Amino acid sequence: MYNLSLKLDFLLLEFSEVQELQILHFVVFLALYLITITGNFLIIAAVAFDHHLHTPMYFFLINLALMDLGTISVTIPKSMANSIMNSRSIFYLGCVAQVFFYLFFAVSDFVLLTIMAHDRYVATCNPLRYETIMNRKACIQMAVSAWITGLLYAAIHTSSIFSTPFCSNVISQFFCELPALLKITCSELYLVEAVLLDLALSLSAGCFIFLVVTYVHIFITVLRNPSVQAKQKAFSTCLPHLIVVSVFVFTGCFAYMRLPTSASSTWDLVFTTLYAIIPSLMNPVIYSMRNKQLQVALWKLLHVWCSLKSIPQIAL
Repeated sequence: MYNLSLKLDFLLLEFSEVQELQILHFVVFLALYLITITGNFLIIAAVAFDHHLHTPMYFFLINLALMDLGTISVTIPKSMANSIMNSRSIFYLGCVAQVFFYLFFAVSDFVLLTIMAHDRYVATCNPLRYETIMNRKACIQMAVSAWITGLLYAAIHTSSIFSTPFCSNVISQFFCELPALLKITCSELYLVEAVLLDLALSLSAGCFIFLVVTYVHIFITVLRNPSVQAKQKAFSTCLPHLIVVSVFVFTGCFAYMRLPTSASSTWDLVFTTLYAIIPSLMNPVIYSMRNKQLQVALWKLLHVWCSLKSIPQIAL
């Protein structure tokens, strides 16, 4: 046993020892990564350039897209680089950065989704006071609180886990995942991290309960509304958010609530890949499919881009 803080790198889990399968992994991850960043950038651009979408819901949606970009950019590029270079290594400081930034973006994401539920609650259950409650200053404060919560959470967990010595430098995941790092600690200080994880689960459960209670009130209010058009409008704005929350929560639960094992398994890798990629990939798709205003904004953005692209050809 040794203290890895004196060593330079960790060894990550590779998807396969066969070179052809490593290349396949690179191609699949590259396609998923490009689709994800394109979708989220389109959401940001569409909302930014369409003044009709300068409302609290879309302001939060921009922040969500930024968090999704950060979450997937922390893990996937390094995994792709290792596959194409036939390598498993990641520098010690690179592993520290992965843990910190992944926790930062993921926790901020979950807090923001909770805040967005409050926004939908006010819009549905108290529409006459919506502009007063969800004013510009309040929205900025809520978004900043989500980012700060993620920052504090990431700083506490990262400093805690890397203050412990490690018995091995082999991580049984394709990125520096917190549970995988806990498996290779060789100090009783890991109990401190376990307590922090329990606290995190408690806070997550509190946010989840808040989400459930909020949506119960929303659905009761919507069902009591006699207007069919009002019901359709409420469902069109609330349903995407509810689906996004469900994808985020269930992929995380599958990954973190599986039975712990000392050795890596194919299912561990599958579950981690799902929660590391699927939420960031699906969020733009879910919001654009159910939101007509966003669809219109995206078509306008595409039209402007095509027009700008044709200008040089016209000049020639």
